[in-house]
Amino acid sequence: MTTTVEPPARTGPKPLLGRHRGGAEQFGVQVFVLVPLLALVAAVPFAWGWGLGWSDVAIGAAFFVFTGLGVTVGYHRYFTHGAFKAKRWLRVLLAVAGGMSLQGSVIEWVADHRRHHAFSDREGDPHSPWLFGTGVVAVARGFWHAHMGWLFDRDRTNADRFAPDLLADTDLRRVDRLFPLLTVVSLLLPALIGGLVTWSWWGALTAFFWAGIIRVALLHHTTWSVNSICHMVGGRPFKSRDRAANFWPLALVSFGESWHNSHHADPTSARHGVLRGQLDISARLIWLFEKAGWAWDVRWPTPARIAKLRTP
Repeated sequence: MTTTVEPPARTGPKPLLGRHRGGAEQFGVQVFVLVPLLALVAAVPFAWGWGLGWSDVAIGAAFFVFTGLGVTVGYHRYFTHGAFKAKRWLRVLLAVAGGMSLQGSVIEWVADHRRHHAFSDREGDPHSPWLFGTGVVAVARGFWHAHMGWLFDRDRTNADRFAPDLLADTDLRRVDRLFPLLTVVSLLLPALIGGLVTWSWWGALTAFFWAGIIRVALLHHTTWSVNSICHMVGGRPFKSRDRAANFWPLALVSFGESWHNSHHADPTSARHGVLRGQLDISARLIWLFEKAGWAWDVRWPTPARIAKLRTP
């Protein structure tokens, strides 16, 4: 009789990295990182005296707010850190809004960010600016890596390890697979609205450029600045095991995400701007969701907890 020997059960944590990006997928990442940046560089001469109207500004601002809050409230505070619970339709809406930011699918984004917190500013952090040393050249290299260089790494974070709860959610897996479609909608819907508002092909073209490509570029660099600048300069009034810092100039445009030291000191808190005068639009939106009954079990910081986390 033949005896089958089963391999020993695997122990220890799951691998840090998942699958390797294929060539087409890697090319797509490069295109959506670099093309909006080049469009942003071209924006000033393009707009000099023509090519930009109030309709472009209004449409671009509306999409910036919608997709930006999809990242800060949805991708970050809700899906990554579980700062509150939400109704099913709101969960799906937040995932869709975040996907339309063109910063990656919901499961991939969450896996990367949870890995960032697990290894913040240490080996294993996907976008720490302090992985290469503290010299002038090392800091410059670290800034580039933290800001956008890490996006060109072909090894993806292992979602089985860092986002198993999202993988188990049928709705989120479906939205995750629809990321290419959300990308197309995010770029073409502003053009459609611009064309209908101005009733012209020129209005559609300028809206595509400003409210589509330029809006994506601005939102990208706002999010990336939290990864880079907010781990390099700023105040650190709270105790954390990394170099996350509060950088007030980004507070408005980042919807409160730049209170990064506060966030790393208390990651699951629904409010990042916890001190007097710290603007946090994302927290205000969560508060409105709670008041409407669409969100509950919100993890608001208490005065006692804030005092406990303060740096002596």
